[in-house]
Amino acid sequence: MTTAFQKRLSYRLTRDTVLIAMVLGLVLNVVQVTLDYFSARDSMEQEIQALIEISHSPASQIAYNIDIRLAEELLDGLLRHPATIDARIIDNNGQTMAAASQSSPDSRYRWISDLLFGDSRVFSRELVVPQLSDLSLGNLTVTIDTYHYGLLFLQRAGYTLLSGLLKSLVLTAALLAIFYFVLTRPMLNVIGTLSRVRAESPEKIRLPVPRNHREDEIGLMVGVINQHLETIDSSLAQLRAAESAMKNYSGQLEQEVEDRTREISEKNEALQRGNRALVRAKEDAVRRARARANFLASMSHEIRTPLNGVLGMLGLALEGDLEPAQRNRLEIALNAGQSLLGLLNDILDISKVEAGKLSLENIPFSVRNLIEECATLHAQQARRKNIDVVADIDCDLPEMFLGDPTRTRQILNNLLSNAIKFTEQGSVSIRATRFSGNVRIDVIDTGIGMSKEGLHRIFSPFSQADSDTTRLYGGTGLGLTLCRQLVERMHGQILVDSEEQKGTHFTVNLPLPVHDQQEAELAMPAIPDQLRQTGVDMGIPPDYPHRTSIENQLRAWGVPIRDAARNGGGILMVVAEKDDETAGQLAPGWSGTGVILVDRNGSALPADNRQILSMPLRREQLFRTLCRAAGLEHEGAGDRTGTIEEQTEVTRSLNLLLVEDNQVNQVVASSMLKKLGHSVTLAENGKRALEALQQASFDIVLMDCQMPVMDGYEATRKIRENPEWWDLPVIAVTANVMQGDRDDCLESGMNDYITKPYNRADLKSIIDRWAPPEPQED
Repeated sequence: MTTAFQKRLSYRLTRDTVLIAMVLGLVLNVVQVTLDYFSARDSMEQEIQALIEISHSPASQIAYNIDIRLAEELLDGLLRHPATIDARIIDNNGQTMAAASQSSPDSRYRWISDLLFGDSRVFSRELVVPQLSDLSLGNLTVTIDTYHYGLLFLQRAGYTLLSGLLKSLVLTAALLAIFYFVLTRPMLNVIGTLSRVRAESPEKIRLPVPRNHREDEIGLMVGVINQHLETIDSSLAQLRAAESAMKNYSGQLEQEVEDRTREISEKNEALQRGNRALVRAKEDAVRRARARANFLASMSHEIRTPLNGVLGMLGLALEGDLEPAQRNRLEIALNAGQSLLGLLNDILDISKVEAGKLSLENIPFSVRNLIEECATLHAQQARRKNIDVVADIDCDLPEMFLGDPTRTRQILNNLLSNAIKFTEQGSVSIRATRFSGNVRIDVIDTGIGMSKEGLHRIFSPFSQADSDTTRLYGGTGLGLTLCRQLVERMHGQILVDSEEQKGTHFTVNLPLPVHDQQEAELAMPAIPDQLRQTGVDMGIPPDYPHRTSIENQLRAWGVPIRDAARNGGGILMVVAEKDDETAGQLAPGWSGTGVILVDRNGSALPADNRQILSMPLRREQLFRTLCRAAGLEHEGAGDRTGTIEEQTEVTRSLNLLLVEDNQVNQVVASSMLKKLGHSVTLAENGKRALEALQQASFDIVLMDCQMPVMDGYEATRKIRENPEWWDLPVIAVTANVMQGDRDDCLESGMNDYITKPYNRADLKSIIDRWAPPEPQED
């Protein structure tokens, strides 16, 4: 058995040893060459300085005597030095008295010398004579070519490196021979003996110990191998005995494996049958979900169309002169219809979420304003039950966030409506703050609460905490289901904590990013200094539900708060209730800046020097009320929102084309539009709408989508084909509210989209948005 030369141990030992020796030798040689380099530079410096020192005295005498001939002989003598290429004596006027020079030698190694020592060096020495030491006679200047010294250095360096390499090669050959005879050849002999061992009887062989290796590592290795061979001899007997026993066990094991394989095969077949059943069930569920979505989409249009007529007609009827009993009946019918519409919207929203077709907006909006609007909206419902809705919003909450304000409002409305419905006494609080990068909204009530079992059911569709809740309070159980699904679609979290007869606490965490807007439209103006100087005298009882939120906002503005006292100098803030003793004692005789009546019942009336602050608290209303009470009506206290009458004021009459196939909806919509001050032309379908456009000019077209003869999509496409109607605003008015309906309208060429039932505010808003500019008068 032979081994490749490169793989032999002797070669590898020699290689590693020589490589280490060569590296060390190279390092030492480099160190020696480096030291020699610095020595050569010093030697060159000393030798030239000595040469100049020898020539200094004769050169000084020559310069003193101005002997040109002796000067030339001296300079010719300096040029005999192999490194000197130029020598000259310069008098004290800077003129050359004598000069001698010769060319520099050329060589292909010169660039190395120039790199190390430079191409030349110039040495200069001032000439003086001892008897006139203060008189400068000029300078002796010698230019040296460094190649002479560089060549000597390169020769020494080359010899040093070459001798180191030869030493390494000699060491390599010597070590290779030593390692081969001392280590490799004995090992090869042992290996050769092992290679002749028969596989069927390895225990019969014993290895001989090489001569001169009985006491070293090779001898010990051979001894250990022989011991292992003896151990193998004894182990083989045990192995043969175990082999016969294994044969018996193998037969038993094969039988067990066969039995287990048969059982696994039967279970696998059962599992495959179960998987096929699950796949069929999943496909059936998907088909049913699609069918339900299609059914809801169709039924949405079919239900909303007559419901639009019912609600519209009821609204028109309530605008007339009615007897109290008739008005009450109509209001009951209108509320019932609106409840039916809300139920329909909840069912459709849940269906859209489950089908993955609910799209979310990502636009800037004010969480603060949204909460204040929702709290104010539900305050009237709470007043009828004699409970308070308290809005407590963190004063440091950012003004604008990015998200879906419509769905956020839907969540808040459902939570507030539920809290008020299940609370008979006490209060409902809504709090908002920013926590860990999320907007956290808490809705807390003091109502009937829920049991632990009820907490597990409240988020299921058509389920409430228990049967008694449904019987006593009514409801479908869809509100909280929709809240949970909307929160999850926003990648948020909704939590609930409740205890029977102790109230319920809902927590909603929404990951809404802060909108970086330099000039937020809803930002509050600066607080006048007069308010900070005047301060507020707080006459509200400590246990008043809204006092904490009012105080927090005043402190955030830096407005001082004092306890109320008669004849105080600031703004008095008291509760607007007849049975409140503090208000009765302080308000009539108050001689301070002004009086603010905090009204939680919505029944207080303003009077001279008295302002009304309605609850729940709204930050902008508090600011305006403080300014009015302090006499600062014109210093930023204006109402930017305007009154309802101002919002509904008609700027100018427009000529509108209403395309609607349902006669009831025609009556409802045209009546609303005429009350807004516009003239209306009716068309039963898209074909009639095109004919009307050819006969007259219109400012805006209100287009239903689903109509006989020609639907709204096709009619809009034909309108856009006519260049004269390219800029004509076409607004879709449809009962379809499923995902994709808006996209279909916009793709067909419509400008905007509103849903039925008709709503006067929505109609006015969208008409104002798309109204053409008023023509300029000449």
